[in-house]
Amino acid sequence: MKKKLLSALLVAALAASVLAGCAKEETGSSESDKKEETRLTKVTLNEVAHSIFYAPMYVAIEEDYFKDEGIDLELVTGFGADKTMTAVLSGQADIGFMGSESSIYTYNEGAKDYVVNFAQLTQRAGNFLVSREPIEDFSWEDLKGKTVLGGRKGGMPEMVFEYILKQNDIDPEKDVMINQNIDFGSTAAAFSGGQGDFTVEFEPGATTLEAAGKGYVVASLGKESGYVPYTAFSAKKSYLEEHPDLIQSFTDALQKGMDYVNTHTPEEIAKVIQPQFKENDLETITTIVSRYYEQKTWKEDLIFNQDSFELLQDILEDAGELDSRTPYEDLVTTEFAKKAAK
Repeated sequence: MKKKLLSALLVAALAASVLAGCAKEETGSSESDKKEETRLTKVTLNEVAHSIFYAPMYVAIEEDYFKDEGIDLELVTGFGADKTMTAVLSGQADIGFMGSESSIYTYNEGAKDYVVNFAQLTQRAGNFLVSREPIEDFSWEDLKGKTVLGGRKGGMPEMVFEYILKQNDIDPEKDVMINQNIDFGSTAAAFSGGQGDFTVEFEPGATTLEAAGKGYVVASLGKESGYVPYTAFSAKKSYLEEHPDLIQSFTDALQKGMDYVNTHTPEEIAKVIQPQFKENDLETITTIVSRYYEQKTWKEDLIFNQDSFELLQDILEDAGELDSRTPYEDLVTTEFAKKAAK
């Protein structure tokens, strides 16, 4: 009995020792993970929309470029530049990703701690004109007398659309009925439900409507409008001053994403960003990436040049949304983008 009891105790002790060792290893692993997380700096980024249009940013996320730069990135979708700007100004987000017109509006309204643009991602408009019926030889004249589901008044999608109309001798107020009462991101659903003759859609909305047989892409606003500084990353002036190293790391990670899309095929880009768009199959994502790729949507670097900024203000003035022009030096810094480009 004593031998059996001794054997049982030895087995129990051995088991306890093994379990303790495992627990120690697990604890060590957990502590290591915690240390890794501690080394990363949390940054909250509020994006105006979640779209394949912003592929370089998603490549940077999926390829862990932000983590490599010591950043634990939290991505939040604002669903509109006004909401994204509010999140940045209120401190709910550290960095905003939206149309730079919002920074101009905020500056002109007298904000003391205004938002400054430090990296430009896209250089063309990313939306498409979708028709309810297929049109083989589309002309902008086809919009006369029609109803179009447009964007928010004063927002880049709507202003670029109206800019194109005027370039084609169409009066946005007299010749076309533009519905601006539908929330950002809901126009595709509204169009699918029967509203409007045309709709202006970002991806994947445009391709989704086509795939469902609910609409047909007849024009690219990116091609029609030319090179426009459509979306950029920005942060409050105080945040840039207090966290220059963090902003540099953030910009470096973005540049790696830009380098990737400029050196890989649409198929390769689509595979990398697919986890960001689980509702779309790989073929659809590839189709969308190809559209943006072919029209040179993405810059080679993140430098927001002055001529682009002045073109933006030209569009704002043309839309009647700008009372006075804003100094480029106040609302744009190229310091971080230039270093990242090197």
